[in-house]
Amino acid sequence: MTDEEEKSLVWIGSSKKDLMVFPTKVRKFFGHALDFAQHGDRHGAAKVLKGFSGAGVLEVVEDDAGGTYRAVYTVKFEEAVFVLHCFQKKSKSGITTPKEDIDIIRARLKVAEALAKELRHEKAKAHR
Repeated sequence: MTDEEEKSLVWIGSSKKDLMVFPTKVRKFFGHALDFAQHGDRHGAAKVLKGFSGAGVLEVVEDDAGGTYRAVYTVKFEEAVFVLHCFQKKSKSGITTPKEDIDIIRARLKVAEALAKELRHEKAKAHR
């Protein structure tokens, strides 16, 4: 993928606002991983999020003195990379993503799908 083909980054819900309160080191790390996604690559730290088979939902996890932070995004749509959720994992119950966070991700994935359709429609209209 060339620089001209860089996908735009679309923030869903409060994901950008949530990311902005993370420690600088974590924000930079997530920014780097998202940059890879925008260029059609996958950062070494990006893993497929379980429970979203075929949805192209990836997660990047970074630890900091303040805790564990996660950024979840999807590369499923040609139109853009959609950032679905950025959160600090507070749960002490192993590595599983808390249900309320999974629910947010599912809801925002539906929003991303609708936005991708809209972008596709606008692009098609522009090419007529």
